[in-house]
Amino acid sequence: MNHTARRIGRSLALVLPVVLVLSGTFAVTHVNWSGNPADSVLTASSEDASVPAKPRAAHDVLRDKLLLELQEKDPGEALTSLQRAVDRKPSLARHCVSLARALGKAAVKTYGATRAQSFARPVCDTSFASGVAQFG
Repeated sequence: MNHTARRIGRSLALVLPVVLVLSGTFAVTHVNWSGNPADSVLTASSEDASVPAKPRAAHDVLRDKLLLELQEKDPGEALTSLQRAVDRKPSLARHCVSLARALGKAAVKTYGATRAQSFARPVCDTSFASGVAQFG
């Protein structure tokens, strides 16, 4: 019994200081010494969770919807939806060119340049076709 207790004591005497030094080192490295909350490792917990997220712009929401429609259906459907959205909400017209180009780029990735070009139609001054040509 005495011999076993001595072996356990020796093992603890060797292992315990190593564990304490390592845990202390890790604790010190995770402390925000700069005083700047942006440098903190715990940035998620330091943010104010009661602040609502900023609403996304209408054209960004529309872009995501159109790109999803392009993936699920085809670029022709997405271009038709783009034209309808611009007709319903004329303030989107200033983003129409960038939206159509984004659809052209996505169509090239999905269908290849030749097939993507076959979906082109005169939406937003043929910006879809220029997007296909630019990224194809």
